[in-house]
Amino acid sequence: MTSHFSLSRRHFMGGALSAAAFNALSHSAHAQAEATQHQPGIVTPQQPYIYFLTLDLPSDQKADLIALMKQWSEAATALMAGQARPDFPSPHEVASLKGAHLTLTFGFGPSIFLHDGKDRYGLLSRRPAALADLPHFNGDQLIAARSGGDLCIQSCADDPEAAFYAVRVLIHLAYGRVEPRWSQHGFLPHYSKTHTPRNLMGFKDGTINPNNHSPQEMRDIVWADPTACPWMAGGSYLVARQIRIALEHWDNMNVPFQEQTMGRQKYSGAPIGGTREHQPLTLKETDKDGNLLTAETAHARLAAPEENGGAQMLRRAYSYNNGLSYIAERWPPWRQGNEFDVGLLFLAYQKDPRTAFTKLFEKMAKFDMMNQFTTHIGSALFACPGIAPGRYVGATLLEE
Repeated sequence: MTSHFSLSRRHFMGGALSAAAFNALSHSAHAQAEATQHQPGIVTPQQPYIYFLTLDLPSDQKADLIALMKQWSEAATALMAGQARPDFPSPHEVASLKGAHLTLTFGFGPSIFLHDGKDRYGLLSRRPAALADLPHFNGDQLIAARSGGDLCIQSCADDPEAAFYAVRVLIHLAYGRVEPRWSQHGFLPHYSKTHTPRNLMGFKDGTINPNNHSPQEMRDIVWADPTACPWMAGGSYLVARQIRIALEHWDNMNVPFQEQTMGRQKYSGAPIGGTREHQPLTLKETDKDGNLLTAETAHARLAAPEENGGAQMLRRAYSYNNGLSYIAERWPPWRQGNEFDVGLLFLAYQKDPRTAFTKLFEKMAKFDMMNQFTTHIGSALFACPGIAPGRYVGATLLEE
């Protein structure tokens, strides 16, 4: 079946998909990867706002999923180009898209392949080994209603209304064919296109990210191996975690303790004992008493590639603020009645979660000093394939 639209490089990267959004576009040495484009919103310079949504599919007919992805891909092309949808009830809101640098990224969850023990779409044989279910990590208190999903939509923009408007349009088009599962809006505190953003704990977040302008680093760290799974050529695997932060108690800790916990200086972002943010971490250096400058249980040390056999991923995290929580007694160790329901929507793209996120977090979940202030309450995993020229998102999985 041939679609009436074409996600050509000109169209899918047009409009709000500025050249900057695809500066890191690279091609694999393999023939199929060379004919495939990366989805926007992965190596795109991070915008200050996000609306992230996961959805479940009530239909077990693959034709319905194909029709949905075709329609969404066409709509995404228009939305990212700042174009109104005449069939949507609020076309005047398209004004928020102008200059918002909107990107829309789509992903397929493990339940697309196996759902309640059933090969629901006949795709089980095509499930990538890298899309293995994440293990249960030490300290996880995952809420089923905040985890998983058949599909995900990541909508990022320079304007919060634009990010949400785009999702509204997609849900409107899919009305009755999808069931929203969980969502989270987010923002970047102290946002700047030239500086590393901070999280709500006051520290810079993403300092050790790989260089998204380096095609080689992106091939090594972010883009899936097309020889392991041809339909994932040009794609990447997304780990999404909702991490609640006991912010009131963190704010009562003095800055030296906070810096020891993080393994970085709060204001400059420099390593402990360093002077500049992007200096190598002080992993072996000691003070005058022979103590390690960067504690063995410091967050920065445990997340460092040097301490994990080179394991790395591209972090694209956002802070969130959902108001007050009335069930705070769930979250150790503080057990208060009402607390801020705030935290981090942790999003990370990688070549293979088994050798990146899982390898890193298995150790961090056990030893990270920051765990006394954080609790992982949501978790999801998605395959975000590349786009073959003239095709829709997911065509390489669903039709070949």
